[in-house]
Amino acid sequence: MRLIIALPMILLAAPAAARDPILALPIDCTLGKTCFIQQYTDADPGQGAADYTCGPLSYDGHKGTDFALPFISTIDADIAVFAAAPGTVISVRDGMPDHLQGTPGAPDVSDRECGNGVVVGHGGGWQTQYCHLKRGSVTVRKGQRVSNATTLGHVGLSGQTQFPHLHLSVRHEGRVVDPFNATGNIACGQSPETSLWQNTPPYQPGGIISVGFSDVIPDYDTVKAGMAGAAFLPPDTPALVLWAFAYGSQPDDGMRLTITGPGGNILSEDLTIDRAQAQFFRAVGRRTTTPWPAGDYRGIAELTRGGETVDQTDIVVTIRP
Repeated sequence: MRLIIALPMILLAAPAAARDPILALPIDCTLGKTCFIQQYTDADPGQGAADYTCGPLSYDGHKGTDFALPFISTIDADIAVFAAAPGTVISVRDGMPDHLQGTPGAPDVSDRECGNGVVVGHGGGWQTQYCHLKRGSVTVRKGQRVSNATTLGHVGLSGQTQFPHLHLSVRHEGRVVDPFNATGNIACGQSPETSLWQNTPPYQPGGIISVGFSDVIPDYDTVKAGMAGAAFLPPDTPALVLWAFAYGSQPDDGMRLTITGPGGNILSEDLTIDRAQAQFFRAVGRRTTTPWPAGDYRGIAELTRGGETVDQTDIVVTIRP
């Protein structure tokens, strides 16, 4: 397969066949604001990886769609996971701990990579599976009928995961189906022939999760936890640091970080991303030996690819006594 990176676009697909399930968004969040799709089903049949647009948001052998929350701490908000379509619960697992894999004390999840989860059957050989649910949150039982308004559980960190997300797998007769491209016919740069979604989520080929200000370059774990940003800083702050937390980078992507203040531009720096990363973090700053003037300071983060803007967001911090 020849892979071509696609620019952001909204895909308008033909309606699916009547016998196929029509899927609603399976998570209680707003895409692009309180959650984002970090990875899609791998569409490359070989050893490479590509999402359904021939873009970069997948990895080799990935069998579903990952709806990610912005921070680890967001799981405390109990974000609901819904059945994507009406059906009957086939299996349920709960009781596995919420723990990031690759960190000290992580449990062995061999043969239980899904973590706490639910499988729902929709008839005609169709199933959906919901993985990485929060321990103790599963609310349904085997044999229960559910609608797409039924809460199955809450997003967690159980199983094989390094960020809080819902992994949704769709299968027909045991075969993995990409709900964004149910036929599996790949034509790079063109809209798929069939989507299973009632309203197909727009494709975003990477983006900025959050930006923030601090007085030092924050620890990456603190950024991922959602505890790195400050709304106010004192005038004697030794440094003004702007950081950006983002996802879906590709080699030679750019990250431009700009800080402006009451007196105008303070700094603007262009950084090059050297490799593909599921999530990444960059920061720039300026030190001072004199007090910062009181007022609002604006930080802008812009992710670029091939000279085009992929995503941009900004933040304001106030310097005050």
